[in-house]
Amino acid sequence: MGKTISSLTRNHIRKTFVYALLFTSVVLFALYWFEVGKFFIAFKHSAIFAATAAVFVGTAKSWLKPLILFIAGVLILAFYIFVSGNWTALGVIFVFITILNIVTDSAKTKAFSKEPAWIKPAVLIVVFLFLTVFVFLPLYTIFTQAFAKGALTYLASIRESDAWSAIKLTLIVAAVTVPVNTFFGVLLAWAIAKFDFKGKNIITTLIEVPFAISPVIAGLIFILLFGASGWFGEYLIEHNVKIVFALPGLFLATAFVTFPFVARELIPLMQEMGKDDEEAALTLGAGGLQTFFKVTLPNIKWGLLYGIVLTNARAMGEFGAVAVVSGLVRGVTMTMPLHIEVLYNEYLFAASFAVASLLTLLALVTLIVKTIIEHFIALQRKRAFKAFE
Repeated sequence: MGKTISSLTRNHIRKTFVYALLFTSVVLFALYWFEVGKFFIAFKHSAIFAATAAVFVGTAKSWLKPLILFIAGVLILAFYIFVSGNWTALGVIFVFITILNIVTDSAKTKAFSKEPAWIKPAVLIVVFLFLTVFVFLPLYTIFTQAFAKGALTYLASIRESDAWSAIKLTLIVAAVTVPVNTFFGVLLAWAIAKFDFKGKNIITTLIEVPFAISPVIAGLIFILLFGASGWFGEYLIEHNVKIVFALPGLFLATAFVTFPFVARELIPLMQEMGKDDEEAALTLGAGGLQTFFKVTLPNIKWGLLYGIVLTNARAMGEFGAVAVVSGLVRGVTMTMPLHIEVLYNEYLFAASFAVASLLTLLALVTLIVKTIIEHFIALQRKRAFKAFE
């Protein structure tokens, strides 16, 4: 009875604190809005309270709290971007109250755990501090440096002709390599999972080669093959065909380093599925393509999407292999990672971080999509397990 009352009291205090923070946030926003009339000035004085309230929100669904905390993190990030003074102390306070929330949440499971009560909060605090140093602070640095000279400079850096060419080229490279690797990844996974043949283990091992060698070495391979002094160099020069230091070289290098993702996701999934469904469809008179699109594809769709998301993320962020084969020709063969590095070496820090912020946003979107797909994969496996029972 005493524990129940204590739990109700703690929840009541938590809710009261959340409502108080939200009320303070709304009031501050309204006061600064009516006094100054500028959105961002009002926002920067109220965002910290709204984000702090999100830390203490209790949710019935396990997925809702991380989503709320992610939104709170975006608010804090925006707060730091548009703030004009030194508000580092508020960031420290936010970290402190997050740690405090971890400790209070850990107290709920104290009675059901065999280890000492301090173990769980201690581990969570260490993990949170690690993420703060190696994830949150780098994100904070990227966006604050991107907006260091104001939003107008940020937009000008993005609209600059070389930056825009790098953005378009990155999207073009991803638009070409992702479908190609998806197609061949599905074929390779199908062959390995559904058929037995000599050399199957060797092919399975060769899939890992792009992960085993350095991306710089991967780029050098294409230089040695298609460069002026390479094996096919003279033939390509005679026929006026450019591969390295041109767009085809970017396609080849990116396709090489991103090739394994789809196949690695689908091979174990297809092997786990077995051949029974396909054999039943063929027995009933379905053709090969009909069997694939009606039977196989619905069963592997989430794993396939997972591999596509990872392939796209690597294709847009690839640096080493692309740097070797591109020749660093501005406006022609420079993707976003290469453009960022060139701007940084030229001490154009605001411009380099502005382009870097776009890549970071793409990474965050990819992470969100990846998390959603993982959720659906888990649901699919749970349903399959229940159906098997």
